[in-house]
Amino acid sequence: MRIGILTGGGDCPGLNGVIRGVVTKGIKEYGYEFVGFRDGWKGPLEALTMPLDLAIVKPILTKGGTILGSSRTNPFKIENGVERIKQNLADQGIDVLIAIGGEDTLGVATKLDALGVKVIGVPKTIDNDLNNTDFTFGFDTSVNIAMEAIDRLHTTAESHHRPLIVEVMGRHAGWIALHSGIAGDAACILIPEVKFSVDKVCEYVKSRFATGTAPIIVIAEGAIPQDGDMITKDQPLDAFGHVQLSGIGDWLAKEIEKKTGYQTRCTVLGHIQRGGTPSAFDRVLSSRFGLEAITAVHDGDFGKMMALHGTKIARVPLASATDVLKTVPFERYEEITSFFG
Repeated sequence: MRIGILTGGGDCPGLNGVIRGVVTKGIKEYGYEFVGFRDGWKGPLEALTMPLDLAIVKPILTKGGTILGSSRTNPFKIENGVERIKQNLADQGIDVLIAIGGEDTLGVATKLDALGVKVIGVPKTIDNDLNNTDFTFGFDTSVNIAMEAIDRLHTTAESHHRPLIVEVMGRHAGWIALHSGIAGDAACILIPEVKFSVDKVCEYVKSRFATGTAPIIVIAEGAIPQDGDMITKDQPLDAFGHVQLSGIGDWLAKEIEKKTGYQTRCTVLGHIQRGGTPSAFDRVLSSRFGLEAITAVHDGDFGKMMALHGTKIARVPLASATDVLKTVPFERYEEITSFFG
């Protein structure tokens, strides 16, 4: 059997772990052949390939990013895109395609599955917003990167007696902000799921100063003030219809300074959250996903996504991963607000 692998969307630590798990078990246990498609869905669309064998994948577990490259190419937005993919897969002798990605990448995989392409999905996103899996790899590393940044900012905030804002990724789901903010002892955490009051944030700022320390505010890039909208860059939409978000942290810093008189600064972590070597958790999870993905191929269990349910790796329908976003429940957010201030 000849199997194709691609990684799409935003990169994250752990992608190489999946590739390594799939190829290692696939060759050693089943004797399969592998072809890597370059740069997400652009690979099968334009027949951009690279070889994948044991020598290539052996040293990649500790490396961030993806050796296959990535892109936000959407074949359903390109004329004859689906037909070109089907033809290129046939020309390459590909029996099954393993797609590793988030909402957009697996959304394309789900549509191709419905059109008769044999597809297996593996969930990847630092936002942890894919449905029907407890965690996606990349999330743990991202949270730890954000937490370390918050830890470092505490000392400079206290030295200068000023509030500091940390803007983290999170377009529609606030999981990174929530987890890193709790772990980093933030004065308050602002997420897209719950509109925030600037006046209430200022109360938390004053409350933290009253304890003799300086406040850190963690805000997701998609957070929305009660009387406002998402702050976006004036850029064209990407291939999946997403706007580019940026600026909510700076906007809030100005509002806090205006209302409290405290000089306030914002740090935007941006792509720092995606980079670097994966955490131990993400190395193990991505490896387990890869091993189960190639087992699903061997079993002929196509149209499925690998998922983490508790401590077990399960197989769930691809469509169930992207039919709704997994966002932070209000009751969970409300539960942690007692730590604010």
